Amino acid sequence: MSPRNTIVRAMHDLGLAAWFGGSLMGAVGLNGGTAKAVDPSERLRLSSAGWAKWAPVQLAAIVVHGIGGAGLILGNQARLATQPGARTNTWIKLAITAAAGGVSLYSGLLGAKMARHSTEGGEGVTEPGAGASEELASAQLQQRVLQWVLPALTGVLIVLGAQQGEQQRSADFLDGLMHGSKKKR
Repeated sequence: MSPRNTIVRAMHDLGLAAWFGGSLMGAVGLNGGTAKAVDPSERLRLSSAGWAKWAPVQLAAIVVHGIGGAGLILGNQARLATQPGARTNTWIKLAITAAAGGVSLYSGLLGAKMARHSTEGGEGVTEPGAGASEELASAQLQQRVLQWVLPALTGVLIVLGAQQGEQQRSADFLDGLMHGSKKKR
């Protein structure tokens, strides 16, 4: 693998950018905008249609991010072996990535449930209307929280990625090598 890892780094970062940006725009723009529809039955229908259009792009973003992340781990094995901070950051990023993937999947399942009940309408996209079934109300209330959890998790991944970039500065890298070699003696 190239010592520069430009392609896998770009895959990692672009996939994460799309994942973060799409989830944030969906919560603010799509859900917020469609909640303003005059007809309550249009609120869920329009939001569900928008999320359905976005779902394949989000899946592609997650896959591209994952491939890029795996490539970075493979390309940085030596640094991860000698730099404890980078290794810890990588494990934390893996755990948060798994959590964000789980939230994305569960949120998609809730969204599909909301789409099936879209004729019931709602006060908003994630706020049940007076006539909402228990199933719809439950899905909407859970989605109300998850729509913010996903951009928060992917935002943390962006910050951790920035931290790893800082850890690759020559002083940090040399410090890691020196401390790593002292521990091995």
